[in-house]
Amino acid sequence: MIALLEEGKNTPFPNPNKFDNKGLVAISQHLGVERILQAYRNGIFPRMKMEWEPHYWCWFSPNPRMVLVPSEMKISKSLRRIIDSGKFEIRIDANFESTMKGCARAKRPNEEGTWIEEDMISDYSELHKLGHAHSIEAYQDDQLVGGLYGLAMGRVFFGESMFHEVANASKVCLAHLVSLSLSQGIKLIDCQVHTHHLESLGAKEIPRSEYLISLHNLLRTLPSVVNWKSSP
Repeated sequence: MIALLEEGKNTPFPNPNKFDNKGLVAISQHLGVERILQAYRNGIFPRMKMEWEPHYWCWFSPNPRMVLVPSEMKISKSLRRIIDSGKFEIRIDANFESTMKGCARAKRPNEEGTWIEEDMISDYSELHKLGHAHSIEAYQDDQLVGGLYGLAMGRVFFGESMFHEVANASKVCLAHLVSLSLSQGIKLIDCQVHTHHLESLGAKEIPRSEYLISLHNLLRTLPSVVNWKSSP
């Protein structure tokens, strides 16, 4: 049975392995910083609101799970040339909220709108201030033209969304995240659900049960292994 997370209470999330492959495990009227952290630690993430009154956030843990092992990213010769050319200036955590808003504006296949609403931007921005959420951003002429954001805990980066306003900007940001992961010890980048774009870059699907076991092992030290404030 899908859990209703009560407001004002630290209602635990149910075991995702007990749910079907779509992975809808819970609903809640609000997000909340602590609830979001608890969700990611349990292999769960929030998405669009149900069109009920009041609206409810949906919490998912799909099976299979799309992940990217940093050492397995595929960088084409053309992408390598773009990276080496210095076409984009890459910054970390320079403008987290604008990166989220860029992702919210991005048009995606088979999606009429966005799940990145104002209350999500508010809570994730608070997570950024607390040192849990981070963005990698691409600039041209000091203008933000692409980026990605997500949460970092232990040896995992939980990717949430990415966008580009100039071709290849988000790919370069992902390549930078992979480089950072390889140098500082992130072992897994969570991509949540399958897309052909992510698959072309080396991401793969694994069983949900395997993903949850990996989380248990990689989150034993909850603070991120990356020193985000001093990362180049």
